[in-house]
Amino acid sequence: MFDRHFAHWPPGIGKQLEVPRHSVFLNIVKRAAEHPDRAAVYYYGTPLSYGELRRQAEALAGYLQGHCGVRKGDRVLLNLQNSPQYVIAYYAVLRADAVVVPVNPMNLTEELRHYVEDAEARVAIFGQERAAHITPLFESGALAAGVMATYSDYYRDAGFPVPEFVRAAREHPPAPQVAAWKDALASGLLPGEHQAGPDDLAVMPYTSGTTGKPKGCMHTHLNVQATTFAYLEWRGTSDETVTLSALPMFHVTGMQAGMNGPLYRGATIVAMSRWDRDCAGMLIERARVTNWSAITTMLVDFLSNPRLRDYDLSSLKVLGGGGAAMPEAFARKLEEVIGLPYVEGYGLSETMAPTHINPPHRPKRQCGGIPIFNTDARILDIDTLRELGPHEVGEIVVHGPQVFQGYWRQPEATAQVFIEHDGKRFFRTGDLGYYDEDGYFFITDRLKRMINASGFKVWPAEVEALLYAHPDIQEACVIGTRDGYRGETVKAVVVPKASAKGRLSPGDIIDWARSRMAAFKVPRVVEFVDALPRTATGKILWRELQEQENRKTQ
Repeated sequence: MFDRHFAHWPPGIGKQLEVPRHSVFLNIVKRAAEHPDRAAVYYYGTPLSYGELRRQAEALAGYLQGHCGVRKGDRVLLNLQNSPQYVIAYYAVLRADAVVVPVNPMNLTEELRHYVEDAEARVAIFGQERAAHITPLFESGALAAGVMATYSDYYRDAGFPVPEFVRAAREHPPAPQVAAWKDALASGLLPGEHQAGPDDLAVMPYTSGTTGKPKGCMHTHLNVQATTFAYLEWRGTSDETVTLSALPMFHVTGMQAGMNGPLYRGATIVAMSRWDRDCAGMLIERARVTNWSAITTMLVDFLSNPRLRDYDLSSLKVLGGGGAAMPEAFARKLEEVIGLPYVEGYGLSETMAPTHINPPHRPKRQCGGIPIFNTDARILDIDTLRELGPHEVGEIVVHGPQVFQGYWRQPEATAQVFIEHDGKRFFRTGDLGYYDEDGYFFITDRLKRMINASGFKVWPAEVEALLYAHPDIQEACVIGTRDGYRGETVKAVVVPKASAKGRLSPGDIIDWARSRMAAFKVPRVVEFVDALPRTATGKILWRELQEQENRKTQ
């Protein structure tokens, strides 16, 4: 067991905790019994109580079983924005003993078709703004039944700036197989006895698909519970916590930190359907938000708001996130403005979010943190699989109760990502990193994201972190480009700050970089762009930029 980090363990909590061995649905049953009138979800000023959350989840589960024919273990597609309906639908699927398949609500028809066909899902719950993209799947017979949600059913105008689809009036279902949300809940059909247990599948998020088509990650109720309660114990969340849920709930971080974790404790979720920096400021002030998990790009936008000082942010007590390292220069600015350290964590879709989180009392910047409860993490040499020591870069492998069961219907892909080491079954994350003398883990890059410049290995994430300290750079992505002499060299794709456009040149950045990093790391090519491509969760699509560059230099 890797234990170098135990010396810096958060005070007052055990190093090993017993994971709840019951279905995730029972979390809200308990909270509804304790606090039926407390707000579970606060949606742009409109509350949904724990009692109503349970009642409506039960009603929808009855419809799924009684009308749609959902049986234990069936996969049900969830294609919704963050909303009360997302939370209700998620727990309704679990109450029906089925498996939630959460998908990005920005996907188009053919992308949705892959999830439906691969997961063998016959039922979908979706927002009415998605109707045009999902209707062809009902018409073709790929989907047999569905429920369409209208967000305005749960929204009363309270003066917040909201997306148009939140205000939109209810529309008629687009296909005969689809019921309106309100009709499904009013059907009067009752669900059968709840049968799902800790070892049954609960959620199947899909990976980002950077290599080949997205793959379904099979997670049991036990896997989900392992990180549901871990967030709370680690950060000291109480039932008085109010969490801003701005990260998409279809993604494991938003799902766990922004939904399942707070509901497990009986806290309140402040749900945002789409990111809006002014709306976020208003919600923090009026709902007295205490906890916020955010990604770097979200916080960059939030802090650049010229109206930021208009909002009272004093209720915030916990600020954290992950996905990409927080640049040192920006972390300092964030702490100066908001007065809180940004506590970073590390995890994947395959691990239901965190395997590592920084100790809240002793966080390190640009660091994934230390292995959390019941989790063993090591660094292995990518070629020999020999275990490495401090500051030696290798592949991060993890063993713990949050590690998934494997990829849906892909036994070969599953076999490739697991390894026996030191008598345990470890998951190979595909991420490169190292740990320091204190046992803190640092992520340097994806396994295949490395630039070989004249034999020198360059980790793009390291160069990006350095570039963020440039006063005129808003964002940067580092990729490799072909070079006649070095074979491959470093290229930076840069979004300059608005104040620097027109006066900043590529040469300025190259000269600045030369004085701050080793020569082999300095970008030899700099390209300015207006924006970087991103996933729905805000991560920069470096691979897309790399593929574009490869085509240009062939």
